[in-house]
Amino acid sequence: MISTKARYALRVMIDLAEHQDAGYIPLKDIAARQEISEKYLEIIIKILVKGKMLKGLRGKGGGYILTREPSEYIVGDIIELTEGPLAPVACLQPDAEVCNRKDICVTLPLWEKYYTLVHDFFFHITLEDVINSNF
Repeated sequence: MISTKARYALRVMIDLAEHQDAGYIPLKDIAARQEISEKYLEIIIKILVKGKMLKGLRGKGGGYILTREPSEYIVGDIIELTEGPLAPVACLQPDAEVCNRKDICVTLPLWEKYYTLVHDFFFHITLEDVINSNF
């Protein structure tokens, strides 16, 4: 399941992409448009800034802006930055230890196929695609 944090992060990124011509967008404007509390939004924005997806500017005329074009942001990257890996089971996590049952696990191919479907879906869609409903 995709968490609220990841879903809101995607909404924030889409909001900024849709308003990118306005320059730096204040946090309160994003919060109002997206109906997300400013306090919770601060947590999400901090993650996005640390991940270099957004740039912030303090003071009068400050706010947040995308660091690149909407077509250069992959939805899967945004989700994984806030959510962590999309792997459905622990043994498919990027840093997982090799399972001693790997060679005999009858369910592993099922989880691998599911992971491939989810991963390929989210990692082939850009912010621009979402804005244009092109997926």
